Amino acid sequence: MRKRRRNSLDMAIVDVWQREVGQLSTRNFAHRLAASEDLVLRLDIFRKLEKHRGCVNTVSFNADGDIVVSGSDDRRIIFWDWETGSVELSFHSGHNNNVFQAKIMPYTDDRSIVTCAADGQVRHAQVLERGEVETKLLGKHQGRAHKLAVEPGSPHIFYTCGEDGLVQHFDLRTGAATQLFTCQSFHDHSYMPIIYLNAIAIDPRNPNLFVVGGSDEYTRLYDIRKYKWDGSTDFGQPMDYFCPSHLIGDEQVGITGLAFSDQSELLVSYIDEFIYLFTREMGLGPYPDPVSTDSEASEMGADHHSAFPSAMDADVKDSPQVYKGHRNCDTVKGVNFFGPKCEYVVSGSDCGRIFIWKKKGGELIRVMQADKNVVNCIEPHPHTTVLASSGIETNIKMWTPNALDRATLPTNIEKTRSKPRGGWLNHMALPHDFMMQLFSQERRSASPVHDGDNSAAGRQLVELIFTINTNSDGSSDDGGNTSGPEDFFH
Repeated sequence: MRKRRRNSLDMAIVDVWQREVGQLSTRNFAHRLAASEDLVLRLDIFRKLEKHRGCVNTVSFNADGDIVVSGSDDRRIIFWDWETGSVELSFHSGHNNNVFQAKIMPYTDDRSIVTCAADGQVRHAQVLERGEVETKLLGKHQGRAHKLAVEPGSPHIFYTCGEDGLVQHFDLRTGAATQLFTCQSFHDHSYMPIIYLNAIAIDPRNPNLFVVGGSDEYTRLYDIRKYKWDGSTDFGQPMDYFCPSHLIGDEQVGITGLAFSDQSELLVSYIDEFIYLFTREMGLGPYPDPVSTDSEASEMGADHHSAFPSAMDADVKDSPQVYKGHRNCDTVKGVNFFGPKCEYVVSGSDCGRIFIWKKKGGELIRVMQADKNVVNCIEPHPHTTVLASSGIETNIKMWTPNALDRATLPTNIEKTRSKPRGGWLNHMALPHDFMMQLFSQERRSASPVHDGDNSAAGRQLVELIFTINTNSDGSSDDGGNTSGPEDFFH
């Protein structure tokens, strides 16, 4: 006789019984409960946090999970008690343009916050006694700085990346910015010699490793231990690359989001494409073959080779898991894991909805309406089944498993996804973005003795570009506030 497949209620009853007789520890029981598909299917809006006066571009939790910190086009940073909806702290970030990311540094009693923004600035805010806040400039990118990554467990160390291709290392003990490298295009014939970086992430199991991604098809992995702090070595060469085989050589795609799981698995979200999950064994090595396999490879079916010795003898190489259904064309969207052991994958979409897949197998199990326009940020609670989301609207939505009924998938998912691929040139906000790439590369390659002349010439170039584009705007991910030439210089 064919056995009946157990549903989530069956498994819950078994888990309770095993806990009661001592076969399942309280900790494992709590993990299984938090990872329950039943809870995911009951996620609903618990509360809207409303105080910002612009698009909310960043949301994150503190270590305890009781505070949400957000940043917006209004350039303000707000601390929320998300359970009550009350504002605990609100202050101006010090940025001149839209705040793109804000994070609380660990083990600082929620008093140390780092931010980056559309003005290219990287800033540090410190909460003093009586709630006063001091902010100061730590460093700057030549163009927008979309993301920063905090070293796990460190109250001092974090990294930033920007559209100038530059990756910087910051140590709050010294307040100094170290320019590690400028990410160069892998394609010699590329019209953008510098990679326009959108995302950076640190491996939580090995904080020496970090990845960056941007305006080409490759995610690049670096080991900070290989950097010589006296600048005596070229640190720009990645130790590994990651890319689905059918996208190698495809100059129409780019990367908007990166995330590591607690098991060092790597999520990569592509613009005009899908989301992929890589393990370390799927790396292409430090010198990948740039030959395109797009015309030969079927969707996620082509083999590719790795420089890892353990995989060299394998005839067939495992392909990364793919997650489909959402649309990622219009803005710089993040991607994340969800669940106590990263059992799920979550992403926003241009259709204004949140998509949740099972990590294993890639099954889409939940689609939730979360914004009238676009959902850009989804942040999981550090300890329980709660999500925070934000997008083009001016509020933050908190999601908890409080719905009485289990949700079902909508029937019109694919209709919202189709959109012609336009390539990265269409996603650069202004013509001056491209010019800034060329200017930035020229400026960094110049001799140090001519720095003053280069800065003056560069300022004249930028002013000319902004004069040409006086009627353009789009300094933010959603086409928000404009910026001036002063935003690119100290």
